[in-house]
Amino acid sequence: MLELLRIRNLALIDDLELEFGLGLNVITGETGAGKSFILRALDFLLGEKLAVNLVRPGHDKARVEAVFMMRENGASSEMVIRRELSAQSGRSRVWVNDELASQESLKRLRPRLILHASQHSQQQLRLPSFHARLLDRFLGQPELVHEKERCLNALTTLVERRRELEERLRDLRDRKDLLEYQRGEIAKVDPKSGEEEELEARKQTLRDQAQAQQHVDAAIGLLCAPETGLHDALGRLRKVVLNLESLLAPRVPETAPKAISDSEALLQFGEHLHDLEQRLRGVARIQTAQGDLDAIEARLWELSQLKRKLKRPLDEIVRLKEEVDANLSYLDASGLDLKQLEREIHEAKNSLAEVLEKLDKERRQTAIDVGRRLSLDLRELGFSEYLKLEFTFAPLEIFPGLTEYRPRLLWAPNPGQPFQPLEDIASGGELSRVLLAIIGLMADVDNPTLIFDEVDAGIGGMTLHKVGDRLRGLAAVQQVLVITHWPQLAAQGDTHFQVRKEVLDGATYTRCTALEADEREEELRRMAGGGWRVEEDTTR
Repeated sequence: MLELLRIRNLALIDDLELEFGLGLNVITGETGAGKSFILRALDFLLGEKLAVNLVRPGHDKARVEAVFMMRENGASSEMVIRRELSAQSGRSRVWVNDELASQESLKRLRPRLILHASQHSQQQLRLPSFHARLLDRFLGQPELVHEKERCLNALTTLVERRRELEERLRDLRDRKDLLEYQRGEIAKVDPKSGEEEELEARKQTLRDQAQAQQHVDAAIGLLCAPETGLHDALGRLRKVVLNLESLLAPRVPETAPKAISDSEALLQFGEHLHDLEQRLRGVARIQTAQGDLDAIEARLWELSQLKRKLKRPLDEIVRLKEEVDANLSYLDASGLDLKQLEREIHEAKNSLAEVLEKLDKERRQTAIDVGRRLSLDLRELGFSEYLKLEFTFAPLEIFPGLTEYRPRLLWAPNPGQPFQPLEDIASGGELSRVLLAIIGLMADVDNPTLIFDEVDAGIGGMTLHKVGDRLRGLAAVQQVLVITHWPQLAAQGDTHFQVRKEVLDGATYTRCTALEADEREEELRRMAGGGWRVEEDTTR
Protein backbone atom coordinates (compact mmCIF):
# COMPACT_ATOMS: atom_id res chain seq x y z
CA MET A 1 0.00 0.00 0.00
CA LEU A 2 1.25 3.48 -0.95
CA GLU A 3 0.84 5.70 2.12
CA LEU A 4 2.74 8.86 1.19
CA LEU A 5 4.20 10.38 -1.97
CA ARG A 6 6.31 13.56 -1.98
CA ILE A 7 7.64 15.24 -5.13
CA ARG A 8 10.08 18.17 -5.07
CA ASN A 9 11.48 20.36 -7.88
CA LEU A 10 10.14 18.25 -10.73
CA ALA A 11 8.81 20.14 -13.78
CA LEU A 12 5.95 22.39 -12.54
CA ILE A 13 5.98 20.78 -9.09
CA ASP A 14 7.99 22.62 -6.45
CA ASP A 15 6.88 20.70 -3.37
CA LEU A 16 3.93 18.31 -3.46
CA GLU A 17 2.91 15.84 -0.78
CA LEU A 18 0.04 13.35 -1.13
CA GLU A 19 -1.19 11.12 1.67
CA PHE A 20 -3.18 8.23 0.19
CA GLY A 21 -5.77 6.22 2.02
CA LEU A 22 -7.20 2.74 1.98
CA GLY A 23 -9.67 1.79 -0.72
CA LEU A 24 -10.23 3.93 -3.81
CA ASN A 25 -8.14 7.09 -4.32
CA VAL A 26 -9.15 9.29 -7.27
CA ILE A 27 -7.16 12.11 -8.88
CA THR A 28 -8.98 14.64 -11.05
CA GLY A 29 -8.29 17.99 -12.66
CA GLU A 30 -8.33 19.88 -15.92
CA THR A 31 -6.48 18.45 -18.92
CA GLY A 32 -2.82 19.47 -18.74
CA ALA A 33 -2.89 20.25 -15.03
CA GLY A 34 -0.32 17.52 -14.34
CA LYS A 35 -2.37 14.51 -13.15
CA SER A 36 -0.52 11.88 -15.14
CA PHE A 37 2.79 13.51 -14.28
CA ILE A 38 2.24 12.55 -10.63
CA LEU A 39 2.15 8.91 -11.74
CA ARG A 40 5.15 9.53 -13.96
CA ALA A 41 7.07 10.68 -10.89
CA LEU A 42 6.02 7.48 -9.14
CA ASP A 43 7.29 5.44 -12.09
CA PHE A 44 10.60 7.32 -11.85
CA LEU A 45 10.81 6.48 -8.17
CA LEU A 46 10.47 2.79 -9.01
CA GLY A 47 13.10 2.60 -11.73
CA GLU A 48 11.92 4.35 -14.89
CA LYS A 49 14.07 6.98 -16.59
CA LEU A 50 13.26 10.69 -16.47
CA ALA A 51 14.71 13.42 -18.71
CA VAL A 52 17.13 15.74 -16.93
CA ASN A 53 15.34 18.82 -18.31
CA LEU A 54 12.41 17.95 -16.04
CA VAL A 55 14.36 19.18 -13.01
CA ARG A 56 12.69 22.46 -12.09
CA PRO A 57 14.75 25.45 -13.37
CA GLY A 58 16.91 27.03 -10.68
CA HIS A 59 17.35 23.81 -8.68
CA ASP A 60 20.27 21.37 -8.71
CA LYS A 61 18.18 18.22 -8.30
CA ALA A 62 14.69 16.76 -8.22
CA ARG A 63 13.55 14.36 -5.52
CA VAL A 64 10.72 11.83 -5.23
CA GLU A 65 10.01 10.00 -1.98
CA ALA A 66 7.37 7.48 -0.99
CA VAL A 67 6.35 5.45 2.02
CA PHE A 68 4.91 1.98 1.36
CA MET A 69 3.28 -0.34 3.84
CA MET A 70 4.28 -3.88 2.87
CA ARG A 71 2.16 -6.92 3.68
CA GLU A 72 3.79 -10.31 3.45
CA ASN A 73 2.52 -13.53 4.99
CA GLY A 74 0.09 -11.54 7.11
CA ALA A 75 2.81 -9.29 8.60
CA SER A 76 3.22 -5.55 7.86
CA SER A 77 6.39 -3.49 7.51
CA GLU A 78 7.19 0.03 6.33
CA MET A 79 9.46 0.76 3.37
CA VAL A 80 10.78 4.24 2.50
CA ILE A 81 12.16 4.83 -1.01
CA ARG A 82 13.86 8.02 -2.18
CA ARG A 83 15.30 8.81 -5.60
CA GLU A 84 17.09 11.97 -6.74
CA LEU A 85 17.86 13.23 -10.24
CA SER A 86 20.87 15.55 -10.69
CA ALA A 87 20.33 18.51 -13.02
CA GLN A 88 24.06 18.74 -13.71
CA SER A 89 25.03 15.14 -14.48
CA GLY A 90 21.64 13.62 -15.35
CA ARG A 91 22.42 10.74 -13.01
CA SER A 92 20.11 9.48 -10.33
CA ARG A 93 20.62 7.88 -6.95
CA VAL A 94 18.17 5.81 -4.97
CA TRP A 95 17.86 4.95 -1.30
CA VAL A 96 15.72 2.17 0.20
CA ASN A 97 15.21 2.61 3.94
CA ASP A 98 18.08 5.17 3.97
CA GLU A 99 20.53 2.74 2.32
CA LEU A 100 21.88 3.26 -1.19
CA ALA A 101 20.36 0.82 -3.66
CA SER A 102 20.65 0.04 -7.37
CA GLN A 103 18.07 0.64 -10.10
CA GLU A 104 18.01 -3.12 -10.66
CA SER A 105 16.87 -3.62 -7.08
CA LEU A 106 14.06 -1.10 -7.74
CA LYS A 107 12.89 -3.07 -10.74
CA ARG A 108 12.76 -6.20 -8.61
CA LEU A 109 10.80 -4.36 -5.92
CA ARG A 110 8.33 -2.71 -8.28
CA PRO A 111 6.00 -5.71 -8.86
CA ARG A 112 5.50 -5.97 -5.10
CA LEU A 113 4.65 -2.27 -4.76
CA ILE A 114 2.49 -1.11 -7.69
CA LEU A 115 0.74 -2.42 -10.77
CA HIS A 116 0.33 0.49 -13.19
CA ALA A 117 -2.46 -0.12 -15.70
CA SER A 118 -2.16 2.59 -18.33
CA GLN A 119 -2.89 2.99 -22.05
CA HIS A 120 0.47 1.26 -22.60
CA SER A 121 -0.90 -1.72 -20.69
CA GLN A 122 -3.93 -1.69 -22.95
CA GLN A 123 -1.66 -1.91 -25.97
CA GLN A 124 0.01 -4.94 -24.42
CA LEU A 125 -3.37 -6.67 -24.55
CA ARG A 126 -3.00 -6.60 -28.33
CA LEU A 127 0.20 -8.70 -28.14
CA PRO A 128 -0.16 -12.52 -28.25
CA SER A 129 2.88 -12.81 -25.96
CA PHE A 130 0.87 -11.00 -23.26
CA HIS A 131 -1.90 -13.59 -23.56
CA ALA A 132 0.55 -16.36 -22.66
CA ARG A 133 1.82 -14.44 -19.62
CA LEU A 134 -1.78 -13.72 -18.59
CA LEU A 135 -2.82 -17.36 -18.67
CA ASP A 136 0.35 -18.51 -16.93
CA ARG A 137 -0.45 -16.14 -14.06
CA PHE A 138 -3.41 -18.38 -13.15
CA LEU A 139 -1.79 -21.80 -13.59
CA GLY A 140 -2.29 -24.25 -10.76
CA GLN A 141 1.36 -25.26 -11.25
CA PRO A 142 3.13 -22.01 -12.20
CA GLU A 143 6.49 -23.68 -11.59
CA LEU A 144 6.00 -25.51 -14.91
CA VAL A 145 6.73 -22.27 -16.77
CA HIS A 146 10.03 -21.84 -14.94
CA GLU A 147 10.82 -25.52 -15.44
CA LYS A 148 10.20 -25.16 -19.16
CA GLU A 149 12.59 -22.21 -19.35
CA ARG A 150 15.18 -24.07 -17.31
CA CYS A 151 14.98 -27.16 -19.51
CA LEU A 152 15.07 -25.08 -22.69
CA ASN A 153 18.11 -23.13 -21.47
CA ALA A 154 19.87 -26.36 -20.48
CA LEU A 155 19.12 -27.90 -23.87
CA THR A 156 20.25 -24.79 -25.71
CA THR A 157 23.50 -24.78 -23.72
CA LEU A 158 24.17 -28.42 -24.59
CA VAL A 159 23.49 -27.82 -28.27
CA GLU A 160 25.83 -24.83 -28.22
CA ARG A 161 28.53 -26.99 -26.62
CA ARG A 162 28.01 -29.59 -29.33
CA ARG A 163 28.26 -26.94 -32.02
CA GLU A 164 31.49 -25.62 -30.53
CA LEU A 165 32.88 -29.17 -30.24
CA GLU A 166 31.99 -30.03 -33.85
CA GLU A 167 33.46 -26.75 -35.04
CA ARG A 168 36.68 -27.42 -33.17
CA LEU A 169 36.83 -30.98 -34.51
CA ARG A 170 36.40 -29.76 -38.09
CA ASP A 171 39.23 -27.32 -37.54
CA LEU A 172 41.48 -30.00 -36.02
CA ARG A 173 40.72 -32.46 -38.80
CA ASP A 174 41.62 -29.82 -41.36
CA ARG A 175 44.89 -29.21 -39.52
CA LYS A 176 45.68 -32.82 -38.65
CA ASP A 177 48.43 -33.27 -41.29
CA LEU A 178 50.10 -30.05 -40.21
CA LEU A 179 49.85 -31.01 -36.54
CA GLU A 180 51.40 -34.43 -37.16
CA TYR A 181 54.19 -32.86 -39.25
CA GLN A 182 54.90 -30.38 -36.46
CA ARG A 183 54.89 -33.13 -33.84
CA GLY A 184 57.28 -35.24 -35.92
CA GLU A 185 59.73 -32.42 -36.53
CA ILE A 186 59.70 -31.41 -32.88
CA ALA A 187 60.15 -35.03 -31.74
CA LYS A 188 63.28 -35.39 -33.91
CA VAL A 189 64.99 -32.51 -32.12
CA ASP A 190 63.20 -32.72 -28.73
CA PRO A 191 63.98 -29.14 -27.68
CA LYS A 192 63.86 -28.09 -24.03
CA SER A 193 62.70 -24.78 -22.63
CA GLY A 194 65.69 -22.43 -22.22
CA GLU A 195 68.02 -24.89 -23.93
CA GLU A 196 69.21 -22.46 -26.58
CA GLU A 197 70.24 -19.82 -24.06
CA GLU A 198 72.00 -22.43 -21.95
CA LEU A 199 73.96 -23.71 -24.97
CA GLU A 200 74.95 -20.21 -26.01
CA ALA A 201 76.21 -19.55 -22.48
CA ARG A 202 78.20 -22.80 -22.47
CA LYS A 203 79.54 -22.01 -25.92
CA GLN A 204 80.79 -18.63 -24.75
CA THR A 205 82.31 -20.24 -21.68
CA LEU A 206 84.20 -22.76 -23.82
CA ARG A 207 85.40 -20.00 -26.11
CA ASP A 208 86.65 -18.05 -23.12
CA GLN A 209 88.31 -21.19 -21.82
CA ALA A 210 90.03 -21.83 -25.19
CA GLN A 211 91.33 -18.29 -25.25
CA ALA A 212 92.56 -18.61 -21.68
CA GLN A 213 94.31 -21.87 -22.63
CA GLN A 214 96.22 -20.02 -25.32
CA HIS A 215 97.45 -17.50 -22.75
CA VAL A 216 98.39 -20.28 -20.32
CA ASP A 217 100.34 -22.10 -23.02
CA ALA A 218 102.11 -18.85 -23.99
CA ALA A 219 103.00 -18.12 -20.36
CA ILE A 220 104.34 -21.66 -19.78
CA GLY A 221 106.34 -21.31 -23.00
CA LEU A 222 107.89 -18.09 -21.77
CA LEU A 223 108.79 -19.77 -18.52
CA CYS A 224 109.98 -23.16 -19.76
CA ALA A 225 111.17 -22.81 -23.37
CA PRO A 226 114.70 -24.33 -23.75
CA GLU A 227 117.46 -21.73 -23.99
CA THR A 228 114.97 -18.80 -24.10
CA GLY A 229 112.68 -19.58 -21.15
CA LEU A 230 112.71 -17.49 -18.00
CA HIS A 231 113.80 -20.47 -15.89
CA ASP A 232 117.00 -20.96 -17.91
CA ALA A 233 117.70 -17.24 -18.21
CA LEU A 234 117.17 -16.73 -14.48
CA GLY A 235 119.50 -19.68 -13.68
CA ARG A 236 122.20 -18.25 -15.85
CA LEU A 237 121.75 -14.80 -14.35
CA ARG A 238 122.05 -16.14 -10.81
CA LYS A 239 125.17 -18.07 -11.75
CA VAL A 240 126.71 -14.90 -13.15
CA VAL A 241 125.85 -12.98 -9.97
CA LEU A 242 127.35 -15.71 -7.79
CA ASN A 243 130.55 -15.70 -9.87
CA LEU A 244 130.68 -11.97 -9.58
CA GLU A 245 130.26 -12.25 -5.84
CA SER A 246 133.15 -14.69 -5.49
CA LEU A 247 135.45 -12.45 -7.51
CA LEU A 248 134.61 -9.11 -5.88
CA ALA A 249 134.18 -10.09 -2.27
CA PRO A 250 137.94 -10.38 -1.43
CA ARG A 251 138.96 -7.22 -3.25
CA VAL A 252 135.96 -4.95 -2.67
CA PRO A 253 134.50 -6.00 0.67
CA GLU A 254 131.88 -3.24 0.78
CA THR A 255 130.07 -4.73 -2.30
CA ALA A 256 129.70 -8.26 -0.87
CA PRO A 257 126.47 -7.76 1.15
CA LYS A 258 124.63 -6.27 -1.88
CA ALA A 259 125.75 -9.12 -4.17
CA ILE A 260 124.55 -11.66 -1.63
CA SER A 261 121.21 -9.88 -1.47
CA ASP A 262 120.87 -9.96 -5.26
CA SER A 263 121.59 -13.64 -5.51
CA GLU A 264 119.02 -14.40 -2.79
CA ALA A 265 116.47 -12.24 -4.53
CA LEU A 266 117.10 -14.08 -7.77
CA LEU A 267 116.70 -17.37 -5.92
CA GLN A 268 113.36 -16.24 -4.43
CA PHE A 269 112.21 -14.96 -7.81
CA GLY A 270 113.07 -18.32 -9.33
CA GLU A 271 110.97 -20.07 -6.71
CA HIS A 272 108.09 -17.64 -7.43
CA LEU A 273 108.37 -18.42 -11.15
CA HIS A 274 108.31 -22.13 -10.34
CA ASP A 275 105.10 -21.65 -8.29
CA LEU A 276 103.61 -19.67 -11.17
CA GLU A 277 104.44 -22.50 -13.56
CA GLN A 278 102.72 -25.02 -11.30
CA ARG A 279 99.61 -22.89 -11.05
CA LEU A 280 99.47 -22.36 -14.82
CA ARG A 281 99.83 -26.09 -15.44
CA GLY A 282 96.98 -26.69 -12.96
CA VAL A 283 94.75 -24.21 -14.83
CA ALA A 284 95.59 -25.92 -18.10
CA ARG A 285 94.47 -29.27 -16.69
CA ILE A 286 91.14 -27.72 -15.50
CA GLN A 287 90.43 -25.97 -18.79
CA THR A 288 91.02 -29.00 -20.96
CA ALA A 289 88.41 -30.89 -18.86
CA GLN A 290 85.51 -28.55 -19.91
CA GLY A 291 82.78 -29.46 -22.51
CA ASP A 292 82.86 -30.15 -26.21
CA LEU A 293 82.50 -27.00 -28.32
CA ASP A 294 81.86 -28.96 -31.51
CA ALA A 295 78.94 -30.83 -29.94
CA ILE A 296 77.42 -27.58 -28.75
CA GLU A 297 77.73 -26.01 -32.19
CA ALA A 298 76.06 -29.07 -33.71
CA ARG A 299 73.14 -28.86 -31.26
CA LEU A 300 72.66 -25.15 -31.85
CA TRP A 301 72.59 -25.75 -35.61
CA GLU A 302 69.95 -28.46 -35.10
CA LEU A 303 67.81 -26.09 -33.06
CA SER A 304 68.20 -23.29 -35.62
CA GLN A 305 67.04 -25.63 -38.39
CA LEU A 306 63.93 -26.50 -36.35
CA LYS A 307 63.19 -22.81 -35.81
CA ARG A 308 63.55 -22.16 -39.52
CA LYS A 309 61.18 -25.01 -40.44
CA LEU A 310 58.50 -24.05 -37.94
CA LYS A 311 59.10 -20.29 -38.27
CA ARG A 312 58.94 -19.46 -34.60
CA PRO A 313 61.23 -19.01 -31.56
CA LEU A 314 62.35 -22.05 -29.59
CA ASP A 315 60.21 -21.28 -26.50
CA GLU A 316 57.13 -21.09 -28.75
CA ILE A 317 58.11 -24.42 -30.30
CA VAL A 318 58.28 -26.02 -26.84
CA ARG A 319 54.78 -24.67 -26.09
CA LEU A 320 53.65 -25.72 -29.56
CA LYS A 321 54.69 -29.31 -28.76
CA GLU A 322 52.36 -29.32 -25.74
CA GLU A 323 49.56 -27.73 -27.77
CA VAL A 324 49.98 -30.16 -30.67
CA ASP A 325 50.01 -33.16 -28.33
CA ALA A 326 46.88 -31.86 -26.57
CA ASN A 327 45.04 -31.21 -29.86
CA LEU A 328 45.88 -34.62 -31.33
CA SER A 329 44.92 -36.34 -28.09
CA TYR A 330 41.68 -34.33 -28.03
CA LEU A 331 41.01 -35.34 -31.63
CA ASP A 332 41.44 -39.00 -30.70
CA ALA A 333 39.18 -38.74 -27.63
CA SER A 334 36.58 -36.33 -29.03
CA GLY A 335 34.43 -39.08 -30.46
CA LEU A 336 33.57 -40.19 -26.94
CA ASP A 337 32.88 -36.60 -25.85
CA LEU A 338 30.57 -36.11 -28.81
CA LYS A 339 28.66 -39.30 -28.04
CA GLN A 340 28.29 -38.23 -24.41
CA LEU A 341 26.94 -34.84 -25.50
CA GLU A 342 24.48 -36.52 -27.83
CA ARG A 343 23.19 -38.63 -24.94
CA GLU A 344 22.82 -35.55 -22.74
CA ILE A 345 20.99 -33.67 -25.51
CA HIS A 346 18.64 -36.60 -26.01
CA GLU A 347 17.89 -36.72 -22.29
CA ALA A 348 17.40 -32.94 -22.15
CA LYS A 349 14.99 -33.07 -25.11
CA ASN A 350 12.99 -35.78 -23.40
CA SER A 351 12.85 -33.75 -20.17
CA LEU A 352 11.69 -30.65 -22.06
CA ALA A 353 9.12 -32.66 -24.00
CA GLU A 354 7.67 -33.98 -20.72
CA VAL A 355 7.47 -30.47 -19.24
CA LEU A 356 5.86 -29.10 -22.43
CA GLU A 357 3.25 -31.84 -22.30
CA LYS A 358 2.42 -31.07 -18.66
CA LEU A 359 2.42 -27.32 -19.30
CA ASP A 360 0.11 -27.65 -22.30
CA LYS A 361 -2.33 -29.77 -20.29
CA GLU A 362 -2.24 -27.30 -17.39
CA ARG A 363 -2.72 -24.30 -19.71
CA ARG A 364 -5.70 -25.85 -21.50
CA GLN A 365 -7.41 -26.66 -18.22
CA THR A 366 -6.70 -23.19 -16.83
CA ALA A 367 -7.83 -21.51 -20.06
CA ILE A 368 -11.37 -22.84 -19.64
CA ASP A 369 -11.70 -21.39 -16.14
CA VAL A 370 -10.01 -18.05 -16.95
CA GLY A 371 -12.08 -17.59 -20.12
CA ARG A 372 -15.30 -18.28 -18.20
CA ARG A 373 -14.41 -15.87 -15.38
CA LEU A 374 -13.33 -13.13 -17.77
CA SER A 375 -16.55 -13.54 -19.77
CA LEU A 376 -18.66 -13.11 -16.64
CA ASP A 377 -16.67 -10.06 -15.50
CA LEU A 378 -16.86 -8.39 -18.91
CA ARG A 379 -20.62 -8.85 -19.06
CA GLU A 380 -20.83 -7.08 -15.73
CA LEU A 381 -18.72 -4.28 -17.25
CA GLY A 382 -21.28 -3.58 -19.95
CA PHE A 383 -20.46 -6.09 -22.68
CA SER A 384 -23.17 -8.09 -24.38
CA GLU A 385 -24.60 -11.01 -22.47
CA TYR A 386 -23.71 -13.07 -25.54
CA LEU A 387 -20.01 -12.25 -25.23
CA LYS A 388 -17.79 -15.30 -25.52
CA LEU A 389 -14.09 -15.59 -24.75
CA GLU A 390 -11.81 -18.51 -25.39
CA PHE A 391 -8.12 -19.31 -25.65
CA THR A 392 -6.81 -21.00 -28.76
CA PHE A 393 -3.45 -22.71 -28.89
CA ALA A 394 -1.10 -22.28 -31.82
CA PRO A 395 1.97 -24.50 -32.29
CA LEU A 396 5.37 -22.85 -32.01
CA GLU A 397 8.54 -24.87 -32.57
CA ILE A 398 10.83 -23.75 -29.76
CA PHE A 399 13.44 -26.37 -30.62
CA PRO A 400 13.81 -28.68 -33.62
CA GLY A 401 11.30 -31.45 -33.04
CA LEU A 402 9.75 -29.83 -29.95
CA THR A 403 6.56 -27.76 -30.10
CA GLU A 404 5.03 -25.48 -27.49
CA TYR A 405 1.38 -24.56 -27.89
CA ARG A 406 1.12 -20.86 -27.13
CA PRO A 407 -2.26 -19.52 -25.92
CA ARG A 408 -4.01 -16.62 -27.62
CA LEU A 409 -7.17 -14.93 -26.38
CA LEU A 410 -10.02 -14.74 -28.90
CA TRP A 411 -13.44 -13.26 -28.44
CA ALA A 412 -16.84 -12.89 -30.03
CA PRO A 413 -18.40 -9.79 -28.42
CA ASN A 414 -21.72 -10.07 -30.26
CA PRO A 415 -23.98 -12.95 -31.30
CA GLY A 416 -23.38 -14.27 -34.79
CA GLN A 417 -19.77 -13.15 -34.89
CA PRO A 418 -16.96 -15.69 -35.21
CA PHE A 419 -14.14 -15.73 -32.71
CA GLN A 420 -11.47 -13.20 -33.63
CA PRO A 421 -8.23 -11.98 -32.08
CA LEU A 422 -8.78 -9.40 -29.36
CA GLU A 423 -6.43 -6.94 -31.04
CA ASP A 424 -8.34 -7.00 -34.33
CA ILE A 425 -11.72 -5.72 -33.18
CA ALA A 426 -11.40 -4.26 -29.65
CA SER A 427 -11.65 -0.50 -29.31
CA GLY A 428 -9.69 1.52 -26.75
CA GLY A 429 -12.66 1.59 -24.39
CA GLU A 430 -13.18 -2.14 -24.72
CA LEU A 431 -9.52 -2.82 -24.05
CA SER A 432 -9.76 -0.65 -20.93
CA ARG A 433 -12.54 -2.80 -19.56
CA VAL A 434 -10.78 -6.03 -20.55
CA LEU A 435 -7.71 -4.83 -18.67
CA LEU A 436 -9.85 -3.93 -15.67
CA ALA A 437 -11.43 -7.40 -15.69
CA ILE A 438 -8.02 -9.10 -15.91
CA ILE A 439 -6.65 -7.10 -13.01
CA GLY A 440 -9.80 -7.86 -11.10
CA LEU A 441 -9.01 -11.57 -11.38
CA MET A 442 -5.57 -10.88 -9.89
CA ALA A 443 -6.88 -8.85 -6.93
CA ASP A 444 -5.49 -9.95 -3.60
CA VAL A 445 -5.03 -8.30 -0.22
CA ASP A 446 -1.26 -8.87 -0.48
CA ASN A 447 -1.07 -7.60 -4.05
CA PRO A 448 0.49 -4.21 -4.90
CA THR A 449 -1.33 -0.90 -5.21
CA LEU A 450 -3.37 -0.82 -8.44
CA ILE A 451 -2.99 2.34 -10.51
CA PHE A 452 -5.37 3.08 -13.38
CA ASP A 453 -4.43 5.95 -15.66
CA GLU A 454 -7.48 6.93 -17.73
CA VAL A 455 -9.03 3.46 -17.61
CA ASP A 456 -12.25 5.26 -18.57
CA ALA A 457 -10.92 6.26 -22.02
CA GLY A 458 -13.42 5.55 -24.76
CA ILE A 459 -16.36 4.60 -22.53
CA GLY A 460 -19.39 6.43 -21.23
CA GLY A 461 -23.00 6.14 -20.14
CA MET A 462 -24.05 3.28 -17.93
CA THR A 463 -20.77 1.50 -18.64
CA LEU A 464 -19.05 4.10 -16.50
CA HIS A 465 -21.18 3.11 -13.53
CA LYS A 466 -20.28 -0.53 -14.06
CA VAL A 467 -16.59 0.32 -14.29
CA GLY A 468 -16.98 2.35 -11.12
CA ASP A 469 -18.60 -0.57 -9.36
CA ARG A 470 -15.74 -2.82 -10.41
CA LEU A 471 -13.19 -0.31 -9.13
CA ARG A 472 -15.07 -0.19 -5.83
CA GLY A 473 -14.93 -3.97 -5.69
CA LEU A 474 -11.18 -3.96 -6.27
CA ALA A 475 -10.70 -1.21 -3.69
CA ALA A 476 -12.40 -3.38 -1.10
CA VAL A 477 -9.56 -5.87 -1.47
CA GLN A 478 -6.53 -3.66 -2.14
CA GLN A 479 -5.57 -0.02 -2.56
CA VAL A 480 -6.54 1.54 -5.91
CA LEU A 481 -5.44 4.86 -7.49
CA VAL A 482 -7.47 6.17 -10.43
CA ILE A 483 -6.95 9.19 -12.69
CA THR A 484 -10.25 10.03 -14.33
CA HIS A 485 -12.14 12.74 -16.19
CA TRP A 486 -15.58 11.32 -15.35
CA PRO A 487 -17.58 12.36 -12.28
CA GLN A 488 -19.29 8.95 -12.23
CA LEU A 489 -15.94 7.36 -11.36
CA ALA A 490 -14.64 10.18 -9.20
CA ALA A 491 -17.77 10.00 -7.05
CA GLN A 492 -16.85 6.43 -6.08
CA GLY A 493 -13.59 7.47 -4.40
CA ASP A 494 -12.85 7.16 -0.71
CA THR A 495 -10.18 9.85 -1.05
CA HIS A 496 -10.32 12.56 -3.73
CA PHE A 497 -7.37 14.70 -4.91
CA GLN A 498 -7.67 17.67 -7.22
CA VAL A 499 -4.75 18.74 -9.42
CA ARG A 500 -4.59 22.32 -10.68
CA LYS A 501 -2.15 24.89 -11.99
CA GLU A 502 -1.32 28.16 -10.25
CA VAL A 503 0.66 31.15 -11.48
CA LEU A 504 2.45 33.13 -8.76
CA ASP A 505 4.86 35.98 -9.49
CA GLY A 506 5.16 34.88 -13.10
CA ALA A 507 5.97 31.25 -12.24
CA THR A 508 3.67 28.25 -12.86
CA TYR A 509 3.12 25.61 -10.20
CA THR A 510 1.21 22.32 -10.10
CA ARG A 511 -0.79 21.91 -6.90
CA CYS A 512 -2.62 18.84 -5.61
CA THR A 513 -4.90 18.89 -2.58
CA ALA A 514 -7.16 16.40 -0.86
CA LEU A 515 -10.78 17.62 -1.11
CA GLU A 516 -13.27 17.89 1.71
CA ALA A 517 -16.97 17.17 1.17
CA ASP A 518 -18.01 20.62 -0.13
CA GLU A 519 -14.86 20.97 -2.27
CA ARG A 520 -15.43 17.53 -3.68
CA GLU A 521 -19.01 18.31 -4.67
CA GLU A 522 -17.80 21.45 -6.44
CA GLU A 523 -15.13 19.44 -8.31
CA LEU A 524 -17.68 16.82 -9.38
CA ARG A 525 -19.98 19.61 -10.63
CA ARG A 526 -17.09 21.05 -12.63
CA MET A 527 -16.33 17.64 -14.14
CA ALA A 528 -20.00 17.22 -15.12
CA GLY A 529 -20.02 20.59 -16.84
CA GLY A 530 -21.58 22.44 -13.92
CA GLY A 531 -25.03 20.85 -14.05
CA TRP A 532 -24.67 17.61 -12.12
CA ARG A 533 -25.59 17.47 -8.45
CA VAL A 534 -24.29 14.92 -6.00
CA GLU A 535 -26.99 13.18 -4.03
CA GLU A 536 -26.46 12.38 -0.37
CA ASP A 537 -25.86 8.78 -1.33
CA THR A 538 -22.72 9.47 -3.34
CA THR A 539 -21.97 5.79 -3.80
CA ARG A 540 -25.29 5.28 -5.63
